[in-house]
Amino acid sequence: MKNKKILDLIAPDTKVYLWIIGVLLVILSFYEPIIAFLGVILLGYLIFYYWRNVHIKKEEWTKYIESLTEELDSATKHAIFNMPIPLTIVEIDGTINWYNTQFLDMVEDKDILNKNLELIIPGFKIDYIHEKKDLSPIEISFRDRYYKVYYNIVNLKKTTTAKDAIIMLYWIDNTAFSILRHKYIDEKMCLGIIQVDNYDEVRNNTDEGNRPLVFAEIDKRINEFMIRINGCVRKYENDKYIIILENRYLESSELKKFDILDQIREINMGNKIPVTLSIGVGVNGENPFQTYEYARAAIDIALGRGGDQAVVKRPSRFNFYGGKTQAVEKRNKVKARVISHALRQLIDQSEKVFVMGHKIADMDSFGASIGILRVAKNRNKKAYMVLRGINPSIKNLYDRMREEQPEYLDQIITPEEANNIADKSSILIVVDNHRPSYTEDPDLLNIIEKAVLIDHHRRGEEFIKDPVLMYLEPYASSTCELVTEILYYMSDKLELTRFEADSLLAGISVDTKNFTFQTGVRTFEAASFLKRAGADTTSVRKLFKDDFDTYVCKAEVIRDAVIIHGKIAISRFPKETEDSLLIAAQAANDLLNINGIVASFVLTLSSGKVHISGRSTGEISVQLILEKLGGGGHLTSAGAQLENTTIDDAEILLKKNLDEYLREGEDE
Repeated sequence: MKNKKILDLIAPDTKVYLWIIGVLLVILSFYEPIIAFLGVILLGYLIFYYWRNVHIKKEEWTKYIESLTEELDSATKHAIFNMPIPLTIVEIDGTINWYNTQFLDMVEDKDILNKNLELIIPGFKIDYIHEKKDLSPIEISFRDRYYKVYYNIVNLKKTTTAKDAIIMLYWIDNTAFSILRHKYIDEKMCLGIIQVDNYDEVRNNTDEGNRPLVFAEIDKRINEFMIRINGCVRKYENDKYIIILENRYLESSELKKFDILDQIREINMGNKIPVTLSIGVGVNGENPFQTYEYARAAIDIALGRGGDQAVVKRPSRFNFYGGKTQAVEKRNKVKARVISHALRQLIDQSEKVFVMGHKIADMDSFGASIGILRVAKNRNKKAYMVLRGINPSIKNLYDRMREEQPEYLDQIITPEEANNIADKSSILIVVDNHRPSYTEDPDLLNIIEKAVLIDHHRRGEEFIKDPVLMYLEPYASSTCELVTEILYYMSDKLELTRFEADSLLAGISVDTKNFTFQTGVRTFEAASFLKRAGADTTSVRKLFKDDFDTYVCKAEVIRDAVIIHGKIAISRFPKETEDSLLIAAQAANDLLNINGIVASFVLTLSSGKVHISGRSTGEISVQLILEKLGGGGHLTSAGAQLENTTIDDAEILLKKNLDEYLREGEDE
């Protein structure tokens, strides 16, 4: 068929002319039969000549094509056999069928025929080819050389199956480029900032004679650390250092979990409190300035998470190291007063005030929101609390609000209502949360340009973008404590109602577990201020009362708990009820009352998601464990939500993270 098409192209189509002559001879036979007869004879000769000519040309063309094919096959075989790069042909399972001399020289083994390629070249998996959806090369190292392996699958039959195919592998030596690339990556400059977290506290709590020794020892250990990693360090303030190091040494420091943190903490030269460092490192910025900005962002996050840790910022991710100790309180009243005055000015400049906490509000979030409403009322501003719904954690407080101060009910609006009335002249105050996705209404952050953040959680990777004012204090017990301090400095004429004072004290109580965890001097000062304002501890305690069914459910959760590693309790409440989150949180708290238990986790279901409540006595950081599951919180209290999973799978993930955390602790 192909030959016919070619002949049609190269030979004139004389058939048309022969048909025309035939038709003319038929017409002529009616008028001149003799002449027509002679014409038929001539036509027959022409047809014979045409057929003979076409046949000869067809044979010649066929011979030409055959000879050309043979020449091409010969050239192809010659090229393959003499290809200057290693080449091998394997079956679909990796069995070697053929190889050229260059491949033999590459593997330095003469007996490889009919052996599996995976045995000859460790690290190469034939499944790579089957799994890949494109023809991009496979990078592999072999005997101190680096290769890019190109491949193509050749089907041997038209009706092919897996057995009817072979794989041709082309091994391109990429060693020079790979070495250059690795050298570039290893020698890339990284910029970091080191800050002594508690410089003033250490100085003030160390005898005057020992102070020079303590700070000299800090300088010495930091310098020794940088010498070990061939880095450069310069001190530019009493408590701040800037460091420059190569990427290869940064990676080795990451493998060691920045052991300089432990070395600094071990300093004992007359200092009454341990010294801690925060380290922020920027990597892979497009230019030195961007790398410096990465370092600034990293150190801010390290400090925002409570210090005593290192944060490495790369373009697409953060890495966290340390943070396993309780942060030392170092807040001062000057900062609280400055924040209070700045917030007052921002509220005065705004027409409407919106306050918003986190999803599934708790006492701390709800109480802090009530405190902000009180501030706005004091400044004669329209204020609204964005709340999606009432949950069991705040139901008692909400019911009391409805009885004692029902005017607040008109100020509580849904996210949809907030989106309709908010504008650019408004201000949004986010309390007890710094993650946009975890707020009651993430869209509101895009509508309102001015956002204020008040939170006490350790800072995570996700963060509200460019707040105009930020009061993030991981050293505080609760957001209600921070809001109470703001209220204290807001105005001399600001007077709290008994309900408002109780709401703020309830928030402090729930996050400190009745003043037993994360409780500092400032916590008691805030509680004292609220007590003077009319707060009643008996009334606050009533807010935490549960019904009989809730107590029974908590008892079942505690009964079903399993102790792992001899000190960690894990249980679950597999029923999805209105009170499931409250039961899980309270059960996790109660499990810590068992002798020998230093951490507890309770899993439950709510809104189709698996929720994990984690609690600790401080020996184990539940925040670091649950952060790996997308959660967050504090050293002693944290939570996480998992979507598209079962409670069984969530427990497996939790145990895996626990094992990793404990192994890291042993390695350190």
